[in-house]
Amino acid sequence: MTSQLRIGLAQINPTVGDLDGNLQLINDSLLEAVASGCQLVAFPELAITGYPPEDLLLVPRFLAEAEEKLLEIARLTNGTVAIVGAPELAEGKLYNTAAVLADERIAARYRKVELPNYGVFDEYRYFTPGSHGECIEVDGVRIGLSICEDIWVAGNPGSDCAEAGASLVVNISASPFQAGKGDLRRKMLSDRASEHDLPIAYCALVGGQDELVFDGESLVVDSDGELLIEGHQFQEQLILCDLALEARAASPSGRPPLAVLHTSLQEAPSDHTPEAMAPRLDEDEAVLEALTLGLADYSRKNRFNGVVLGVSGGIDSAVAAAIAVRALGADRVHGVVMPSPWSASETQSDARELCDSLGIERLEMPIVSAMEAYAQTLGSNIDGPGAGLAEENIQARIRGNLLMALSNAHGWLVLTTGNKSELAVGYSTLYGDAAGGFGVLKDVPKTLVYRLAELCKADPRTTIPKRIIDRPPSAELRPEQLDSDSLPPYDVLDPILDLYIEEHLDADAIVAAGFDRPTVDGVLKLIDRAEYKRRQYPPGVKITGRAFGRDRRMPITNRFTR
Repeated sequence: MTSQLRIGLAQINPTVGDLDGNLQLINDSLLEAVASGCQLVAFPELAITGYPPEDLLLVPRFLAEAEEKLLEIARLTNGTVAIVGAPELAEGKLYNTAAVLADERIAARYRKVELPNYGVFDEYRYFTPGSHGECIEVDGVRIGLSICEDIWVAGNPGSDCAEAGASLVVNISASPFQAGKGDLRRKMLSDRASEHDLPIAYCALVGGQDELVFDGESLVVDSDGELLIEGHQFQEQLILCDLALEARAASPSGRPPLAVLHTSLQEAPSDHTPEAMAPRLDEDEAVLEALTLGLADYSRKNRFNGVVLGVSGGIDSAVAAAIAVRALGADRVHGVVMPSPWSASETQSDARELCDSLGIERLEMPIVSAMEAYAQTLGSNIDGPGAGLAEENIQARIRGNLLMALSNAHGWLVLTTGNKSELAVGYSTLYGDAAGGFGVLKDVPKTLVYRLAELCKADPRTTIPKRIIDRPPSAELRPEQLDSDSLPPYDVLDPILDLYIEEHLDADAIVAAGFDRPTVDGVLKLIDRAEYKRRQYPPGVKITGRAFGRDRRMPITNRFTR
C-alpha cells in the first residue's frame, strides 16, 4: 500500500538562550507549514534552546522554561504533527530529544542514542544517551526518528527503525559547517538510506553561534540514496517535499510505534508547492558565505551597533572589511586608518581607496604622537635585547587601544583581522593586532584569504583594489618589513600547517612529504611556542576541520615536541 505524505523541513536560525524568540520562530514556521498542507513538519536539533546551549543545560530554570515553550508550540498542532528538538529532564537525567507534538500535546519523545564527544562536541558533559531507535505512525505511515549523530553511525538506531517497519526516517540535526562537509554529508545520507533501504528526510539548523556556523542545506534522499530535494545553504527556509511511501511490515523484533497519530489537513493550496533544487556553492564560495553569516549573527545576536576595524592597506584587513560589508551593510562598518612613520604612502592610499570603494566610514587616527609619548614614558626602561621588538609591538598595541576606545564609545564590535597562518606561528601582537571581539579570518589560511579576495573583488559591493591583492604582505612595523623576512612563503607554510595541525603528522613525516628539515623544524617550533597567544585570541568562525580553540586543545605548558 502506498501513502502520500507532505513533509516540511523548517530550516530556522534560533539564538541560544532566546527561548521567547525561538518559540516565535518555530511557531511562524509551523503555521507556514500548516498553510502549505504539511502533515508533518520537522525542526532542527535543540531548536527550542538553540545549539549548542552548553552550560545553560545545567540551569534548572532554563530547562523548565524550555519545557513550557514546548507545550506552547504543541497548542498549534491541531491537525498536523511537529517534530521539535528540545532537552528533556526525566528522573534526574537529561536527554537530547525529538519531541513529537500533535493534537495540542506532547505525544511522544525520542532520545538521541549517539552522543558526539569529539571536536567541537561535548554532549556527554550534559546528556544521557537513549538506548534504541523509535518510530511514530502518522496517517498509517511509520516514521523513524533520529537526531544528528544517530544518522552518521551505521547500524543502530537506524536498523531499529527499519525493523519496526519504518517507511521514512526523519533526522533533525545541528551539523556545523566546515569546508567540504556538504559533499561528505550528502554521501553519508545516501549511504545510510541505501543501508536501510529507507528514504531519509534531513532537517538542518542554519545560523551562527559563537565560533560555529550551521549551513542548513536540509534535504531528502530516496531509499536508493538519490537526492530528491535540497534546501539552500546559509538561509532560513521551509523546504516542502511530497513523498509516496510504501507501507512496510515490521520484523518480529521490531518495537511498536511510540504514538499513532492522524492529521486532518486538506490538500495544500496551489500556491504552496515543493521548491526546485537549490543551487550548490563551490567550496570557496561556501566559506565566504559561512564567514559572512557567522559575522552577521555574532554581531546581531550580541546586539552590537556595527563593527570597526583597522584598515592597513593589506589584504587581511581588506578581506575582513569586505566580509563585514556583506554581513552588515556598508553603513554599519567603520574603517580606521592609523599610519605610523613606517606606513608606506602607497599602502595608506590603498587603505583609503578601499574604504571609499566599499562605501564605509573612514576615520583617520595617526599614531605618531602616541608613539612619541610611549617612548618618552618608557625611556631607557626597555633598553634590553628585545628593545626593537618592543618598539614594533607598541605600534600594534596603540592601534588596538584606539579601536577598543571606539568600541566603548559607539558600541561597535572590533574585528580582529589576523588569519590562521599568522595565528598558527604567533605572527601577531598580543593586545595589539590580536585585540578585539571577533576574529573573522581566525580559521582562514593565508592562501585561502587570497582566493576570498578574488571572490570579493568580483562583487560590485566589495571591490578590493588590485594593488592590495598583488602587494607582498607586510606588518609595516619597521622599515621595508615583509612577512617573508620571518616566515616561509605562504604557499610553503600553509601545507606544513595543514599536515601538522589537521593531519597530526610529526616533523619526520612532514619532511618525508617533501619539505626541507630546517623549514619544518622552524615552523613547528613557532606553532608550539605560540599556544599561549592563541588561547587569548578572540572567537572566530570555524571553517576547517581543526580550528584553534574548540577543536584543537593543546596545553600551553608543554615540553613534548614532534
